[in-house]
Amino acid sequence: MQGPENLPETDQVISSADHRPVVGSFRFWFVGQRWEWSDEVARMHGYEPGEVEPTTELLLSHKHPADRAHVQDVLDYALHSGESFSSRHRFIDTRGLIHNVIVVADRMFDDSGVVVGTSGYYIDVTDTLAEERQEVLDGTLPELFESRAIIEQAKGVLMRIYRINADQAFRILRWRSQETNVKLRTLAAQLIAEIDTLPPAPPAVQSRFDHLLLTVHERIGPEEEQSDTQASRTSATRQS
Repeated sequence: MQGPENLPETDQVISSADHRPVVGSFRFWFVGQRWEWSDEVARMHGYEPGEVEPTTELLLSHKHPADRAHVQDVLDYALHSGESFSSRHRFIDTRGLIHNVIVVADRMFDDSGVVVGTSGYYIDVTDTLAEERQEVLDGTLPELFESRAIIEQAKGVLMRIYRINADQAFRILRWRSQETNVKLRTLAAQLIAEIDTLPPAPPAVQSRFDHLLLTVHERIGPEEEQSDTQASRTSATRQS
């Protein structure tokens, strides 16, 4: 069966100073709506591994009230369409803390190629990273600075698709780099190369963006314009 075969071994745990997990894996079978959580997904929700049996009811009970209906809709769509359960939403753990997570998943097949569920990862992108972690990233990934352009493009794609900030997008790229043992720049370049394989944006979305592009200057205040002009002059002076 395709998908994470052994959930605890597929975890890519990135911890801050308080050792809070950031990534864990899951599997969801459509028939019977049966869930499997890795130890880290259980801990994200505030449970010790094996303490509870994950169910759809338990999962929804932890969702932020403002996001619960959205997650229910995503689950219903997955069950009726056979597509993966992927989402960005918030959930509340047993301590009452709010987590911002992205669920990145793909379809799960049986040996005959029939879609039987979805498997993937919970990525906790809650903005509570310690500064020490960023220092570690800067020290262990010097190639990042040599390949900034392509990585920045890939970050921009993730930011738009998942509606996350730049730091969160970088952490997702770095996670996939470590998980697949592929260099960060190589992974980013391949992602950009394959963007064109996605279907185009619906006409309504493109039309709204056209309007945004053609009118955005009207919403720039004089203070911001003056600041940009001063920055440009300073840059030109340094170059000369």
